Amino acid sequence: MIEIKSFSFNPFQENTWLVWNENKDCVIIDPGCESAQEEKKLLDFISSSNLKPMAIWLTHCHIDHVLGLNFCLQQWQIPYNLHQKETTQLRAVQAYAPSYGFHQFRLPEFEGTEICEGEILLGIEKFRILDVPGHSPGHVAFFHEESGILISGDVLFRESIGRTDLPGGDFSILEQSIRQKIYTLPSNTRILPGHGPETTVGHEMKYNPFILA
Repeated sequence: MIEIKSFSFNPFQENTWLVWNENKDCVIIDPGCESAQEEKKLLDFISSSNLKPMAIWLTHCHIDHVLGLNFCLQQWQIPYNLHQKETTQLRAVQAYAPSYGFHQFRLPEFEGTEICEGEILLGIEKFRILDVPGHSPGHVAFFHEESGILISGDVLFRESIGRTDLPGGDFSILEQSIRQKIYTLPSNTRILPGHGPETTVGHEMKYNPFILA
């Protein structure tokens, strides 16, 4: 079984997720910590919980989800995983970060490991990668079937959806992703999004004003 902890980081109030198994093997999903205080908060929790970071998983590479990427890579010397279509999105952050006031952002010194729809492991824990583009071209979500948990990034929020007016966004593709990949999961699946509170598949199918089942 897995355990999960979330942190709300940076001015965008992005949800960074820690997921670990009984052996304390841990993945960091969408590290958004951007200040020294936020970096310390993440580091202190990992240290006090005796967690062993093994990898970073990125749902997508918009700025608010990667502000802490370099910190985590330097702190733990671990690989990071992203969809091939997100490499361009990640490189673009370097150019536009100053316009958001993030003048210290730097790209990683090495390329990430490309992932696609299929399976990925944390120890013996199996996650299914879902390709869910629309908010971003290579957006993925991570589904742990045994626990009924979907870490959804910015595809689907509680009674809302990810914006589609950013480069690479497309509402029709996002709607297709939600209907075909998320709304087909069990209705009691917990959705842990990139912003805001958690929800469930069943709740969104019934109450999401943008995409009702």
